Amino acid sequence: MTEFRNILIIQLGDIGDVVLTAPTIRAVKEAHPNARVSIIVREPFGDLLRADPNLSEVIGLAKSGGSLFRKLGDEARFVLRLRRACYDLVLNLRTGDRGVILTLLTGARERVGWGVGPGGNWKSLCFTQAIRTSPPDPPGTHPGANQSLRMARAIGMDTVDSAPRLHVAPADRQRAVALLAGCGLAPDGPWVTINPFSRWKYKEWDDGKWREVMDRLWDAHQLAAVLIGSSEEADACAKIIASHEGRAFSFAGKTSLGELAAVIALSKLHLGVDSAAPHIAAAVGTPTVTIHGPTDWRAWRIADDRHRMVTPAMDCVPCNRKGCDDTGRSLCLEELDVAMVMKAVEEHLRSCGQKQV
Repeated sequence: MTEFRNILIIQLGDIGDVVLTAPTIRAVKEAHPNARVSIIVREPFGDLLRADPNLSEVIGLAKSGGSLFRKLGDEARFVLRLRRACYDLVLNLRTGDRGVILTLLTGARERVGWGVGPGGNWKSLCFTQAIRTSPPDPPGTHPGANQSLRMARAIGMDTVDSAPRLHVAPADRQRAVALLAGCGLAPDGPWVTINPFSRWKYKEWDDGKWREVMDRLWDAHQLAAVLIGSSEEADACAKIIASHEGRAFSFAGKTSLGELAAVIALSKLHLGVDSAAPHIAAAVGTPTVTIHGPTDWRAWRIADDRHRMVTPAMDCVPCNRKGCDDTGRSLCLEELDVAMVMKAVEEHLRSCGQKQV
């Protein structure tokens, strides 16, 4: 295998994609332990990776604002920064136009990406090596992590441990502890995190059912609920926890992504719908109960004693559509009852003890 000294990974996917890239970062570093390994991700997703010991640099790609000339200037300065870094290997893990163009503009000696379309497709021509086929996924490996590990394996890099793992920065943990203290919660106390929100509404569950889950957690186990979400979801979060003072708290919009990972890492259990949060939870070692409706969890997650999937008992599940007939409304989730979710929660509470962060 050629020895590389300065390697760049480009991952311009969403939060879950960034989390699932952690094993690929590890595989690259294990294959080239003396190399400087950097990664480009969209802002602010880099907060999740800044404590990763396998990375020398996390480069945030922000959206340019202002006039057209300002945007062009920002893009030019960003490209100049990449060229000055003199990478000798670039791995572009996605197929989007921007990542492909950035790969080419780095000027790296070796540029690897997914071959798209026929041999003459312009994207494939931007790479020195366009990957069109990859080795079969090894048995027992993490299905979501395999999405990017396939490229690493195709060029001779791999890791024995394919599980995504995030490292919580001490400053993020301190901030999480302070936020919890402000609610009267101890870092190792009896509370869980809940994420009722998804980027796609057809993946979400009824707010009233989440309230019932919170009631049952409190009544049966004295477990408080910390609801998480973005600043745009803060109002919806406040409505869910209304009249639940003292046993439910909203952190929506109150944390950076790094701090959010720290909060989830401290929680006894994470409950939520199909979104990035269960990926973060699993990657920081927190047990999960995740609700899946139209989407097929088998392509992204491993179900075991610590990570349980709750799916509606309907023949059409999963349909892999954006709601019933792509209407945005998922009848399977509307009919999923609280008892099924609580059954998985109760199984966790019987089998999973407290953990250290």
